[in-house]
Amino acid sequence: MIELRNVSKSYYLGGATKAVARNISFVFPSGTSVALLGRNGAGKSSMLSMIAGTIEPDSGEIIANGTISWPVGFAGSFHPDLTGRQNVRFVARIYGVDTDEMVDFACDFADLEKHFDQPVRTYSSGMKARLAFATSMAVPFDTYLIDEVTAVGDAAFRAKSQAILSARLERSGAIIVSHSMQLLEQLCTSGVVLDRGRFFYYARVQKAIEHHQHLMQGRLPPWMQRARPRPRVVN
Repeated sequence: MIELRNVSKSYYLGGATKAVARNISFVFPSGTSVALLGRNGAGKSSMLSMIAGTIEPDSGEIIANGTISWPVGFAGSFHPDLTGRQNVRFVARIYGVDTDEMVDFACDFADLEKHFDQPVRTYSSGMKARLAFATSMAVPFDTYLIDEVTAVGDAAFRAKSQAILSARLERSGAIIVSHSMQLLEQLCTSGVVLDRGRFFYYARVQKAIEHHQHLMQGRLPPWMQRARPRPRVVN
């Protein structure tokens, strides 16, 4: 379970204040996969970072039971002067995972060949993302935070990534950000739309996707136009 209690977060950009969260209180239940949708710039990645604990909310608190991954696909935490192998070993020690098993898994899955033993600073952004995804999937988290990770690499790697992610989610929960509505329908049961610092929750992910698609067209979904707020709105 991940609980947001009166969470607020804003940024000052271009002379204006941008609200990511406005006093949000919400519970992500354990063992379920929830889609997190919103327009570009709505604050989805910032929300995942707050849940992961890598950035702090301005006010409120986030309480979690169980282990939570870093945002899967985020490669900024790798040490640039260490090789891919050395970075994976370091992560394994931090999380108490068998070092050799994790290195073998990451080496095989990321498929970086000789680059696995070269400094990460020599990697392309795609190579870093592949290593980050492989490293994330090697750790058995209770909840995975997924941020567009399956868009990385060629078609074969994307298919492999989606398959292993589906396998992990048979035993774990997730909060997933993706521009692929098809992927969200495949992996998630429910959804949250983040809009202007508020959460709109739907028990059926298809309804959350419909809300999101209307927002992308610059209009409200029909049920909100009729002033019949069917979703659970968290202010």
